[in-house]
Amino acid sequence: MISRKSVITFGMVAIPIAMYTATQDNDIHFNQLHKEDNSRIRYKKTCANCGKEITSGDIVKGFEYDKDKYVVVTDEEIEKIKTEKEKSIQILHFAQLNQISPVYYDKTYQAAPEAGGEKAFELLRSALMLEQKIAIGKTVMGTKDTLMAIIPREDGILISTMFYADEVKEFQKQYTKPQVSEQEMNMAKVLINSMDNPFDPSKYKDEYQVKLRELIETKISGKEVVAAESVNTGKVIDLMEALKASVEKAQKDKKDKESA
Repeated sequence: MISRKSVITFGMVAIPIAMYTATQDNDIHFNQLHKEDNSRIRYKKTCANCGKEITSGDIVKGFEYDKDKYVVVTDEEIEKIKTEKEKSIQILHFAQLNQISPVYYDKTYQAAPEAGGEKAFELLRSALMLEQKIAIGKTVMGTKDTLMAIIPREDGILISTMFYADEVKEFQKQYTKPQVSEQEMNMAKVLINSMDNPFDPSKYKDEYQVKLRELIETKISGKEVVAAESVNTGKVIDLMEALKASVEKAQKDKKDKESA
């Protein structure tokens, strides 16, 4: 499903694209029920003045410029003030991917070229891949100037909306960094390297959602829900002993996988 159509512009080049949502929600969602009879809870929108229940078609946008005084602005009027420049994704500059903290990324889309834009699209993608760079761009989405990262991949381009600097909080709690010995650091590096594997997202599943589905199926069939066995991880008494034990386990797990 196309989320929106746009144009990537840089220099005199214009690339028409379609943007598709790159992720989907697979989580189990619960409805709110009345405790007494398990009936659905409904939320109604009503007018604060007349008390009449209203539908989404009765609602317009309003800005409160004074106490209880509003100016109504329509979607058509918002679109009117946008120029072609604001409707397109303007590339502002290029940057190294590792220069950007992940905290700045918000929502990610998949981009695909529209008819006539295939060659310019592929030129941008392959050039960014060769130079190991991403493009930083800007466009208007809704009523907001939105920063975007245009990220090349082997099979296409991802576009991620970004937060502005004043939207990102600093670390909320600082801590006093204790001294780490060279022996502890070396052991930690051994542990990291022993668990070093290429990232394969297909290997990871939401195991808790599986348990949640099993819980629901158990309830539907009328069976009793049995408490899961708790796993006692224990407390770290000696950091070096814990690191050694972790290294040994990681190395054993790696050998088992290789033999399998």
